[in-house]
Amino acid sequence: MINSKKAKSKNLINKTINYLKKLGHVDIKADVKGYESPKSFEMKSEHLKITPDIVSISSDGRVHYVEVGVKSENPITLKSKWKFLKKLAEINNRSFRIVSHRGHYSFTDKLLSDLNFKQGATRI
Repeated sequence: MINSKKAKSKNLINKTINYLKKLGHVDIKADVKGYESPKSFEMKSEHLKITPDIVSISSDGRVHYVEVGVKSENPITLKSKWKFLKKLAEINNRSFRIVSHRGHYSFTDKLLSDLNFKQGATRI
């Protein structure tokens, strides 16, 4: 999600963290109280500072970048962020996942189809 939306969607991020914990993820980093903030990346072509919503390590030791799909007034920026994180994950042999919550499914699915992502969003 875009930084301006993170403050309003901390509840969704916390629900996603609980979901990841149930799956056995550890060393979770997120921009919410009680967790260390994940590393930010600068996308110079777009003049954006990009921070994944959640970064975690699964039980098999693989690093996951997890984005929470939330409706946005600026889907172009969100698409750029997701494309950047997906490419970064591929380069570093990591995993990129998008999690969507009730009320945001259709928006997230539309963006993913626009981006031609093979893997759909995980619905919680």
